[in-house]
Amino acid sequence: MRGVADPTVLRVAVIGSGPAGIYTAEALVKQAAGQVRVDVFDRLPTPYGLVRYGVAPDHKSIKSIARYLQGVLENPAVRFFGCVELGRDLTRADLLACYDAVVYSTGAMVDRHLGIPGEDLPGSVAATDFVNWYCGHPDAADHRFDLTAGEVAVIGVGNVAVDVVRILAKTAEELRDTDVPQEVLDALSASAVRRIHMIGRRGPAQAKFTTKEARELGELPHAAIHVRPEDLDLAAADPTGASTALAESDRIVRGNMKAMRAWVEPPPGDRPRRIDVRFWRAPVEILGTDRVEGLRLERTRLTEEGRVTGTGEYETLPVGMVLRSVGYQSVPLDGVPFDQRSHVVPNEEGRILGADGRVVPREYVAGWIKRGPTGVVGTNKSDAAETVRALLADLGDLTHDRPQQRIESLLEARGVPAVTYADWLNLDAAEIALARSLERGDRVKLGRWAAMRAACRP
Repeated sequence: MRGVADPTVLRVAVIGSGPAGIYTAEALVKQAAGQVRVDVFDRLPTPYGLVRYGVAPDHKSIKSIARYLQGVLENPAVRFFGCVELGRDLTRADLLACYDAVVYSTGAMVDRHLGIPGEDLPGSVAATDFVNWYCGHPDAADHRFDLTAGEVAVIGVGNVAVDVVRILAKTAEELRDTDVPQEVLDALSASAVRRIHMIGRRGPAQAKFTTKEARELGELPHAAIHVRPEDLDLAAADPTGASTALAESDRIVRGNMKAMRAWVEPPPGDRPRRIDVRFWRAPVEILGTDRVEGLRLERTRLTEEGRVTGTGEYETLPVGMVLRSVGYQSVPLDGVPFDQRSHVVPNEEGRILGADGRVVPREYVAGWIKRGPTGVVGTNKSDAAETVRALLADLGDLTHDRPQQRIESLLEARGVPAVTYADWLNLDAAEIALARSLERGDRVKLGRWAAMRAACRP
């Protein structure tokens, strides 16, 4: 960083405390060599973003990333401000008046739509809402999902879709030692779902789940899984040969195909639940009058140009719920430039670009709102480092007009009681204690705003 001899410290606000935001804070501390103070803001009282509210509760190894992120928040140069929302408690202008630079890392938590008739029927729900519910997100605490249907469909063949299928296919006892809120566990215990259809518009070579996720589906002790052999035929619906080439050249696709070939055998009849994986099927209509009563699918294939097209062959599944898992997208932030087509903030190496294509001074992006919902949790680390390099190159000499306002005074004047890191540790301890009292693993999440706030300041 230029200007290391200057005793003035760079002050940076990071909006969002998920992996992208915390990796940004870490990169700032490391690259600025002690010449920076970072304040990390989140509208929730809890840090860690998708690690807490997006990773499936039975994936404990991935959730352990929170321990690494915790170390960043405990750095003396980093502060956590929970329950502070951009657009409600603070404006963009407020941030620029208090900080030398602002990094937006608010992620992508809105689902994409299918754009088909019946999508708005009760029982047609975004997988993101279902994930938020079973992960204990306070915004989803009052969501109600009708689990009285015997059959449901999950549209999508990515890791999120696989997570949703797996949670539906597991018994409550299998989920007992996870951190799902107790009322969620009770609802899943009463579930009548016995058959789950996972639907993909393209073929198995284009599936976006990982081989590890595929293997887990095939190892569920209480759910049998099946795929039709013709759905695994890579050449039948792909005249381009691209699917076959992928299966030969791509290690993940090869692993996926090996795992899925084991699903062709007739499923055991002694398991109470069943998963049917359906490739080369596109949803064309969700059927029903007052609620979901079925899902109409059209068989698909690829054209010579590699585009998906319908074949005119249709079938109907008698499902009572449809969960849409066809991707995430970011939402605009008040006053911040946003590309409505790509659903990201226009940027160059993390520097925000205005409508005229010029760099917007002192404002940056990191994570999914920067590049779209791609990569794994660790991808955010290199992404954040790139943004921080740009920020320090722009502001390292501290020759701009320095902000005069202090965030603490501003929040106090507005009556905003921010949750501190110490408050979050109180909530953390309360969830650990709840698990102990219920004899349920390491943690049971508090999933309601009132309970979370009370635990923060007991």
